[in-house]
Amino acid sequence: MADEATSDDPSTGDRVRRHVFISGRVQGVTYRASTRRAATERGVDGWVQNLDDGRVEAVFEGPEAAVDDLLTWCQDGPEMAIVDGVDAEAESPEGIEGFEVRR
Repeated sequence: MADEATSDDPSTGDRVRRHVFISGRVQGVTYRASTRRAATERGVDGWVQNLDDGRVEAVFEGPEAAVDDLLTWCQDGPEMAIVDGVDAEAESPEGIEGFEVRR
């Protein structure tokens, strides 16, 4: 199975990293806590935080399929959220472990 690794860095394996910005009514609706729960359920590491401009920013690292699934979840988010957009940029994995809600 080692042939499946696509990275030159053996510590990242088949991990991908996405830097994500979510816009809409995404603050004050449990978006960050729900994102942490959704990420943990999918085995995705990273962090999430509110931005002063009303958006939510996040970084997701993990297996590509799990990260893609979490990005799909972000398009709806928790029940009270109204998501207008999800912008994600690919970055090189940094080996983040765990998932943090930043203040």
